[in-house]
Amino acid sequence: MPKFIRKRIMVTGGAGFLGSHLCERLLERGDDVLCVDNFFTGTKDNIAHLIGNPHFELQRHDVTFPLYVEVDEIFNLACPASPIHYQFDPVQTTKTSVLGAINMLGLAKRVKAKVLQASTSEVYGDPEIHPQHEGYWGKVNPIGLRSCYDEGKRCAETLFFDYYRQHHLRIKVARIFNTYGPRMLPNDGRVVSNIIMQALQNEPITLFGNGMQTRSFCFVDDLVEALLRLMDTPDDITGPMNLGNPKEFTIYQLAELVIRITGSRSAIVFKPLPSDDPRQRQPDIAMATGTLNWSPKISLEDGLELTIRHFEQYLSA
Repeated sequence: MPKFIRKRIMVTGGAGFLGSHLCERLLERGDDVLCVDNFFTGTKDNIAHLIGNPHFELQRHDVTFPLYVEVDEIFNLACPASPIHYQFDPVQTTKTSVLGAINMLGLAKRVKAKVLQASTSEVYGDPEIHPQHEGYWGKVNPIGLRSCYDEGKRCAETLFFDYYRQHHLRIKVARIFNTYGPRMLPNDGRVVSNIIMQALQNEPITLFGNGMQTRSFCFVDDLVEALLRLMDTPDDITGPMNLGNPKEFTIYQLAELVIRITGSRSAIVFKPLPSDDPRQRQPDIAMATGTLNWSPKISLEDGLELTIRHFEQYLSA
C-alpha cells in the first residue's frame, strides 16, 4: 500500500492470543500498527516475529489509564478473557472493560478515529433463547463470580453506544463467541486449551457437569477476517454483531475429537459445574453473513489440528 494511504491502527491487547493474529493481518495488508499491551495475559512471544518490522510498534501500557497517540482506527481488545485470569483480580477486570472503554472512546473522540470494541457472547449470560441473536438482552447474574467480565463488557457496550449517540463517534461492536487457535495460553483455563494439554500429556481430561453443555468454536483466522470486515463497513453499521461459528458441539464431543486427533490415552473425568457456567452457546450470525458477506471457513477438526501442533511445539520446547 502506498505510504500516503497507509492507515495508523492501534490494537489494545495486541500481544494477546487474538490481538497478535490481528496485528499480523493488519501488517500484511499494509497498515502501520501500534500494539498496546500491559502483558497481564499477553506475551512478547506472540509478537516477537513482528518486532523489527518498520511498520510495527510495541508499547507497554494499561488501558485503565489514558493514552495520547495519533491513530486512524482503534481495535479495543484489551481484557483478560478466560475465567482463571479475569477472576484472579475481578475489580481490575471490571476496570479494564469500563475505564478501558472510556479511555479508548475519549482518544477516538479527540483524534476522530474509528473504534471497534471486542465484546463477548458472555453478554448473553446463561441464555433463555437458542441460538442467540443480537436483539436478545441476555440473562446475566450481576453479582456472580463471572460478573466482573460479563457486566464489564455489557457496560462497555453501553458506553460505546452513548458515545455514538451523544458525540457521533464512529463505532463498531463485535460480540465474539468462543475462539481458538495457535498462541492460546496453555494455562488459561479455556476448554480447548485445557483439553488439548491434558490429552497431549495423557492426563485425565476434565469435563464439568455432564459434558453436555454446548459451545461453538471459531478458528482465530476466521474471526480476525470478520473483525477486519466489520471495521471496514460504512459508518451507519455499528453492531452489536455476533461473530463466531454457528456449528454447535457438546464439550464431550470436543474431548472425543481431541483424543482421536492426538491419539491420547487420556480418560474423561467429570467435576461439578462452575458457578454461572452457561449451558448453551451458539451464535446466530445472520447479520454478519448478510452485512459482511462472511461465514467461518475452517472446520473444527482442521482448526484443532493446527492448534494441537502449536501445543506440541510448546511442550517440546
